[in-house]
Amino acid sequence: MRYRFVDCRWDLADPARGSELYRAGHVPGAAFLDVDADLSDLSVKGAGRHPLPSARAFAAAASRAGIEDDVFVVAYGNMGGAERLWWLLRHFGHAECAVLLGGIESWGGALRAGDEEVEPTTFVPRERSDDTIGADEILERRDELVVVDARVPSRWRGEENPIDKLPGRIPGSRNAPWNESLPDLPDGEIAVYCGSGVTASAVVHRLWLAGRDARLYPGSWSQWETLGLPVERD
Repeated sequence: MRYRFVDCRWDLADPARGSELYRAGHVPGAAFLDVDADLSDLSVKGAGRHPLPSARAFAAAASRAGIEDDVFVVAYGNMGGAERLWWLLRHFGHAECAVLLGGIESWGGALRAGDEEVEPTTFVPRERSDDTIGADEILERRDELVVVDARVPSRWRGEENPIDKLPGRIPGSRNAPWNESLPDLPDGEIAVYCGSGVTASAVVHRLWLAGRDARLYPGSWSQWETLGLPVERD
């Protein structure tokens, strides 16, 4: 089996920053996939800030990055970018993937600047239907689900902030910040959300490492806040 490193660094406030960081220095041979352009479909309306890409769009991006059936992917990034790719690969049927914990800072070798010539492949998507959850199901079943909010504590509490148009949280949700250690969670079916579905992937990955499955709410708070659904604040 061949290996492919993929750089997924990004910046919510500066969409061009990820590619700039990649060109400044990346793991030799690594491809680059952009969270906005490749790991989301920003043209989809009403599905939050980072809607999931279609199977066709993701297959095209993965193919450009040199990913196919006999390639083991090692993703690295920041702010959930690597975990977003990890989650999407599994969502589209490619389980041969991992996340470089600690990001590029944990890479012990030399870095390479500039672009890479990555030979395109053919990625064949096999989309799952059991790893996502929508707002309607969360609303209907939130008393029986373990709903987890991956945003930082101040946003979970509903304090004013420059990102959420409507501060607050899904009623009954528990806070498990994406950039902190995973807290103890009760038994039960887990649904994870964040602001737009990216950093929530980091919590889903952390849960997976701990031996627990979780479903991702892709629209996350950026969709929930537009739907007129119940909101809870401290």
